[in-house]
Amino acid sequence: MQSEAKNAANPPAALWIGRAMSGLVVAFLIFDGGIKLAPLSVVTETMQQLGYSGSPELARGLGVMTLAIALLYALPRTSILGAILLTGLLGGAMATHLRAGSPLFSHLFFGLYLGLIAWGGLYLRNIRLRRLIPLRQDS
Repeated sequence: MQSEAKNAANPPAALWIGRAMSGLVVAFLIFDGGIKLAPLSVVTETMQQLGYSGSPELARGLGVMTLAIALLYALPRTSILGAILLTGLLGGAMATHLRAGSPLFSHLFFGLYLGLIAWGGLYLRNIRLRRLIPLRQDS
């Protein structure tokens, strides 16, 4: 986050709000990856309910992948790559919940909510991303 703090064009409030939003995403991903590494019975049972094998090996593989994405997203140099990979992970989760007929707002759209928070946090804390995708045109 050194490069973020150096850039005077990034307002301090936006930087800290972005860090808080990104921190929430990283905390959730660490929790989610951690319970899959264990793997807790709730994880394997839920995987079976969603149509997957529920094997501990599959759960651990998903846990490692989730933790790797969390690390990539948390590090400033790789945060955009992490956000792209996270978007793919969340898209797969949403597709799974759609196929399984999960409730719309609590399960299916959870991936959308988390993705919006992740990209919003990254947008607020990364001046390069804001320059790449401006929300408004400066005159």
